Amino acid sequence: MTTLDARGLACPMPVLLAHRRMAELAPGQILRVLTTDPEAPIDLAAWAAEEGHGFRVLGPRSGSEEAGGRWLELELRKGG
Repeated sequence: MTTLDARGLACPMPVLLAHRRMAELAPGQILRVLTTDPEAPIDLAAWAAEEGHGFRVLGPRSGSEEAGGRWLELELRKGG
């Protein structure tokens, strides 16, 4: 599993970075995306559907301020 830390980045950066990372993966591999952008789940879900990738929200996460505070964890599974 590959992780993309897009915390602190606003739209469209999480989608653009996910697009680049997904290009490096083989079909079936998973990209975990960490984001603080509230629009990212909507944008990534739409992009994933368009490209034939799987998408799911794993849930909100939280940590210390040094670890990024609160964020969302999303999962993209590369389609074939």
